Amino acid sequence: MVPSNFGYSLREAGHHFRRNWTTVLGAIVTIFLSLFIIGLFVLGSVMISSVVGGVEDSVTIQAYLSDDATDSEVEAFQSKIESWDNVESVSYKSKDEALEEYRDSMSNRNASDAVAALDGENPLPASLVITLNDPQEVAATAEKIMEDSTFLEIRDTADDPASSPADDVVYGQGTVDRLFEVTNYIRIGAVALVVMLTFVAFVFINNTIRLAITARRREIAIMRLVGASNGFIRGPFVMEGVLESLIAALLAIAALAGGMRVLMPMLRENLSFLAFDIPNEVLLATFGGLLLVGILIGLFGSAIAMRRYLKV
Repeated sequence: MVPSNFGYSLREAGHHFRRNWTTVLGAIVTIFLSLFIIGLFVLGSVMISSVVGGVEDSVTIQAYLSDDATDSEVEAFQSKIESWDNVESVSYKSKDEALEEYRDSMSNRNASDAVAALDGENPLPASLVITLNDPQEVAATAEKIMEDSTFLEIRDTADDPASSPADDVVYGQGTVDRLFEVTNYIRIGAVALVVMLTFVAFVFINNTIRLAITARRREIAIMRLVGASNGFIRGPFVMEGVLESLIAALLAIAALAGGMRVLMPMLRENLSFLAFDIPNEVLLATFGGLLLVGILIGLFGSAIAMRRYLKV
């Protein structure tokens, strides 16, 4: 697939660019749009993963503790959980902190009246707040806590025979399960779309080169009659496909870079509660990937398009 005469192939591709600039422009625009959409979906999936990751990272387990649990018992259980593989950190939340958090979260719902109605009593239990390294394992970790013998002794409702340990271990069970299910679908869908769009771009360049070959089929037949090798004949067409794809890829990269420079500050300003972030290394890898995909699309698309014309 590599041209046997690079200089000749490059000159011929340049001549064809000038003679048939409208066809070439159409091919570049078509491939540009395909690569632009591919890059858009890649960067969009990274942004979605960043937002989803921020939501997933906020998933914690709260293990409610009995008011009768001693400091030594709580500290021993806390140290025990901290030693588990998937646990990132464990923090203690006192009854007063729990009440203050309730007051803050209910600030627009007459929380002051509700707290005042307690008449100095604080019914909220103290708890351990567990943050995980892998939020996807939240259910397994919660189950492990519920089965722990130490926790069964110091949990909030340990003196209530009718209560279940599940009542004292909370992580938003149903919501978290749905969240992980949706985020997994989003990630799979993003990969599928990128693969599909890459295939579409390949088909576009293949068809474009086929049109160019059809328009010059008489020239190709003459070259074969005088004994030109397949590599010599193929070279200009492969070079043309690669150059068109390379130009389209550079235009797509420029458009994406400009769009990100304008869009990201607006997203961060208007949706500051979401973690929109694309690391520079991911951005560079995406741009490099678009260049590589563009070159490969042009190389293989044009080479495959030439096969039927080079059969003996």
